[in-house]
Amino acid sequence: MTRKLPGFSRRARVSVAGVGTAAAAAAAALLAPNAIGASATSSTGIDVPSGYSTQVFASGGSLSSPDDIALLGGNVFVAYQNGVGAKGEPSSSGQTASTVVEYTQQGHKVAQWNLTGKIDGMTADPSAQRIIATVNEDDNSSLFTLTPGAASGAQLAHYQFSPSPLPHGGGTDSISVVGGALYISASNPSPNADGKTFSGPALYKVTLSGTTATAKPVLKDNSTAVDAQSGKQVTLNLSDPDSNTVVPASAPRFGGDLMLDSQGDSEQIYLANAGTSRQSAQVLKLNTQVDDTAIATSTSGTLYVTDPGTNQVVAVRGSFTPGQTFAAVPDDSKVLAGALGSLNLRTGSVSPFGKGFKSPHGLLFVPTTS
Repeated sequence: MTRKLPGFSRRARVSVAGVGTAAAAAAAALLAPNAIGASATSSTGIDVPSGYSTQVFASGGSLSSPDDIALLGGNVFVAYQNGVGAKGEPSSSGQTASTVVEYTQQGHKVAQWNLTGKIDGMTADPSAQRIIATVNEDDNSSLFTLTPGAASGAQLAHYQFSPSPLPHGGGTDSISVVGGALYISASNPSPNADGKTFSGPALYKVTLSGTTATAKPVLKDNSTAVDAQSGKQVTLNLSDPDSNTVVPASAPRFGGDLMLDSQGDSEQIYLANAGTSRQSAQVLKLNTQVDDTAIATSTSGTLYVTDPGTNQVVAVRGSFTPGQTFAAVPDDSKVLAGALGSLNLRTGSVSPFGKGFKSPHGLLFVPTTS
């Protein structure tokens, strides 16, 4: 998720990917039909297209900075960072722990847990009925598992990464579960001696045993990929691996791939057959940096958006299109600062879907179940 490093603002670099053909423009219109036109404004102060509504799902109260969000056992889990630093430094009030809060889908609080450090990656592992979280995305990183159904003294388990320090020189961030394996972003990488290029691991495959999280690189910052628009082979130079997610089959492109977002580079890397000998990569260049990405999997559901700027989680409801893709645009974007974006997976163009957020971060789409 987002972070700012003193003296090195990676997210200030915005490469604008133009769309120069009529075919591309037509594809953009087909794949992003819900850009703001006739909008609906709710009590949240957020503008969304006609046919959608918004409401505050949860507010942090004494907790602050909601970030990652996940669904487990029908309930919604939200990570509040509480001002803890990106290396685990205490907040201005002395807080050293983030808090995971479990809510029902009606927004009622069920339970909460404190995890030492700044949670910057969190996901659900339904097969093991647990939440997985990484802390401290810049350095001093480690991993927690949270099993809500376990006995009270056995719900949290803490793991240290091996090797230590991690070879990319930074911390860890977002997590995806693919075939029971954990894939974790290698955030805040150290540059090469020239200060401009990056060649360390960008993504790890992680296995848990005892109290150790063993990390094996599966993608490097300078790996070879195919440009998803031109079809040409390129060499990556990922300075900011951040969020990741598994693309559902309903997506109009990249279905089943593992997506890694290099936020400050305004690029998304799509891995087919991740972690296998058949792994291949495509890079989609965006017109703005983005944080989390979520894709609708049904016509009816709820898109949850965390906004640390307002200390709220907002629920967006309406009639969705399976494959409809959303992206959270951080507040330091030079294009769509603080917007909930509609992402065209054909062109990489992000257009405004929801306006009125301060700095949306975490996204979660939950289909309506009968």
